[in-house]
Amino acid sequence: MKKYDYLVVGSGLYGAVFAREAKKAGKSVLVIDKRPNIAGNVYTEDVEKIHVHKYGAHIFHTNNKKVWNYITQFAEFNRFTNSPVANYKGELYSLPFNMYTFNKMWGVVTPEEAEAKIEEQRKEITGEPKNLEEQAVSLVGRDIYEKLIKGYTEKQWGRDCTELPAFIIKRLPVRLTFDNNYFNAMYQGIPVGGYTKMVENLLDGIEICLNTEYLEHKEELDALAEKVVYTGPIDAYFEYKLGTLEYRSVRFETELLDKPNFQGNAAVNYTDRETPWTRIIEHKWFEFGKDSEGNDIPKTVISREYSSEWKLGDEPYYPVNDEKNGALYAEYKKLAEKEEKVIFGGRLGEYKYYDMDAVIASALELCEKELGIITG
Repeated sequence: MKKYDYLVVGSGLYGAVFAREAKKAGKSVLVIDKRPNIAGNVYTEDVEKIHVHKYGAHIFHTNNKKVWNYITQFAEFNRFTNSPVANYKGELYSLPFNMYTFNKMWGVVTPEEAEAKIEEQRKEITGEPKNLEEQAVSLVGRDIYEKLIKGYTEKQWGRDCTELPAFIIKRLPVRLTFDNNYFNAMYQGIPVGGYTKMVENLLDGIEICLNTEYLEHKEELDALAEKVVYTGPIDAYFEYKLGTLEYRSVRFETELLDKPNFQGNAAVNYTDRETPWTRIIEHKWFEFGKDSEGNDIPKTVISREYSSEWKLGDEPYYPVNDEKNGALYAEYKKLAEKEEKVIFGGRLGEYKYYDMDAVIASALELCEKELGIITG
């Protein structure tokens, strides 16, 4: 007899949601993680009463009421609205592109004037856009592209915009209003108490084993459970035998500063090519600069983000979903389908750029299929 019904590899959102529902359905579950902490990339750690987003900014947003109703069982969410600022060589612009942006860029005051200016600049591109640069100019015009898209995108992907496929920027939000809500989602916020606390609540009462590298102890760990839910990189599972899938990685330089305010906003994007980092996150503003008692916090924590090409040993963040990698993933997926006792899920297991709400939706879908339960 196996000791557990399910071994869940990875304690991020996908693994935690599945583990929770499996336990609720009466199944025995063991969750393992190679890191010394739970919560995967949404892990937050407390520094001077500030919940620091250790692996990059995570702002929960969704239009999916089922997902919202589900996740709010495990945390109360604050009313944070993502309103990033773009810094182009010291000039500050509003993101998303809205009337504040257009007024600063061109001095226009009315929506009609802004629309006319964008329309005039779009005409530069005729025919089907052949690359990201042409796609962006065809959507928002040359001025906005040059100042607010080009440098940031080239830093993020490590390639010139003329070498990147057009589909990366299928659409850009252009608002002829003064609405600064970047995501424009019905439900949005940050868990009060941080994401780690939320995942702790999801995993309440479930056996967890940290600092455990699944692929190094695969045989003995597999022997413990009837089935495995694997949320690690799919190519690593198969020992990269068909080749390595590509990712972009991110490096963070995090500092605790003895001052109450560094930049006055949670996120400032640096959109020129010369500044080496893509953005600076000031973590306290995700929770309005207050501690859990509502007091002002005298210090601040900032993180500079540097985008880089992923190599073995780095943390994989963004799948490079181009044709070449898509074709390689399709081959790995065929191998995965032959693994009768293993379910591959999540951002790395499915080689897919997932927002948090989509990860939860995907995990709930698996629960319904695998456990035969109705969720939500």
